[in-house]
Amino acid sequence: MDKDIVYVVEDDMDLAEILTFNLENEGFEVKHFTNGNEFFKTMEQTIPNIIILDIMLPGYDGVRIAKILRQNVLYKDIPIIFLTAKSEEEDKIEGFNAGADDYITKPFSSKELIARIRAVLNRYKKTITTTKLKVENLELDEDKMEVTLDGKPINLTKTEFRILKHLIENMDKIMTRDKIINMLWSYGTDINDRTVDVHIKHLRDKLGDFGKYIKTIRGVGYKFSLKDE
Repeated sequence: MDKDIVYVVEDDMDLAEILTFNLENEGFEVKHFTNGNEFFKTMEQTIPNIIILDIMLPGYDGVRIAKILRQNVLYKDIPIIFLTAKSEEEDKIEGFNAGADDYITKPFSSKELIARIRAVLNRYKKTITTTKLKVENLELDEDKMEVTLDGKPINLTKTEFRILKHLIENMDKIMTRDKIINMLWSYGTDINDRTVDVHIKHLRDKLGDFGKYIKTIRGVGYKFSLKDE
C-alpha cells in the first residue's frame, strides 16, 4: 500500500523535527519546508495527500499559501490543517475562510495531530468515493467536489461543499450546529456556533436565490427544505 504523503510547512525546526519523526513512525511519508518558496517548488513536482501548514511563516504566511492553493485547480482539493499559536476566534475564522479543513492551536501533542490527520484524510477519501447529488436545478459532483446551479459552476470551499451536502442529504431534518461541527471537524477542535453561522452565510450568498432553501431554525441550527413555511 502506498504511503500517504504529508507536507509539513513549519519554520520551527525543533517542532518540525519532532513532527517528522512521529509521522514517519506512523507510516506517513513526510517532506518538511521552512517557507512558502521551497514548498511551492516541490508542489510542482509531487502533490501530497495532506498539508500541515503553520500560519506564522517568513515570506508567504500560511493564510496566503492556503488561498493560493485553493485558487489552483491542481491543488484546490488537498486537505490543509493549520498549525498556529493564535487562538482568537477571528483568527480561526480567517483560517477556515482561507480553505483550512482543520485548525490546531500550539502547544499540541503529536498524537492529537496524527488523529486529526487521519480524521481529515478519512473524510476526504469518503467524499471522493461517492457520486452526484441533484436537487432541483442544483447539482453536487461529489467526486470532484464541484457544484453547479442552472448549469453554471458555483465556487464553494470544501467546508461549504460539505455543509451543503450534509444539509441536502438530511433534507427537511433539523441539523443542530453541534451536529454540523461534529460532522465537519475533528474531535476537540475549538469551533463554536458562530463559525458555522459564518460558513452558512457565505454559502447562502454564493447560492443566490437558491440559498433561501437553507433555513435557520432559531436557537437550534439549520435545515434544507424546498417547502414553503
